[in-house]
Amino acid sequence: MIKLDGGVFLMGTDSLEGFPFDGEGPVRAVTLDPFYMDACPVANLQFAEFVSTTGYRTEAEQYGWSFVFQGHIPNERFEDLVDARVTGAEWWCKVKGADWQHPEGPDSGIGSRANFPVVHVTWNDAAEYCNWAGKRLPTEAEWEYAARGGLEQKLYPWGDELTPGGRHLCNIWQGDFPDLDLAEDGYSGVAPVDAFPPNGFGLYSITGNTWEWCADWFHPEFHVTATRVNPVGPMAGAARVMKGGSYLCHRSYCNRYRVAARTSNTPDSSTTNIGFRCVRDVA
Repeated sequence: MIKLDGGVFLMGTDSLEGFPFDGEGPVRAVTLDPFYMDACPVANLQFAEFVSTTGYRTEAEQYGWSFVFQGHIPNERFEDLVDARVTGAEWWCKVKGADWQHPEGPDSGIGSRANFPVVHVTWNDAAEYCNWAGKRLPTEAEWEYAARGGLEQKLYPWGDELTPGGRHLCNIWQGDFPDLDLAEDGYSGVAPVDAFPPNGFGLYSITGNTWEWCADWFHPEFHVTATRVNPVGPMAGAARVMKGGSYLCHRSYCNRYRVAARTSNTPDSSTTNIGFRCVRDVA
């Protein structure tokens, strides 16, 4: 874990790049206590240790299915594995037997993916792992402070240019979403947790690759009147905050790999592009 000093930073954005209905703005000065954060998202190897020690079964395993991106399902098994598609986002398929150990369905595995972020974990699963590890999920404010890496009001952890000098610094979609992924960044799916350079705080994979769960309940307007000191989000809600974007994000439909961007999902939802990392208080 990396110790982060906290202090005052400018959270949110008023940029025209943003989505006002998500509650990305206004820009506000937020004060945080120091905290520790995992340098990388929790990887399959770490999650396997948790499962081996505790016997924990993820919610996807209990349900018997999880959501998988259409392009990652073998054509010859598509009809057998897919029960349904999400209306309005038909690239998401309900796949029988998909879980953290079988990311693309029952015929897949993680044998060569020890250093890849664990996926198909719900918010509830992530919280259980954190409890076991003696850690917790980051608040949205902690996550955004950490992701900024010491820079102020930049679009990305490294600055305002997505590919400076033509160099890809995160794992997102290139091409025509959702049908053509050019994989110009080297990956057409999830990548190892340390595949790209860290930000200014030494944090890897903080943008793209997999969405990361935060502790907060999601609300598009709560933070307008909320405390500016160690904010924790509303006391209740229907969905939890996710930050960072994923390998499926593309400017054409989901320009949410920006540091200030935010979205949400219900705490019992799991997909092939959602993971998490942990934080710990400074004693």
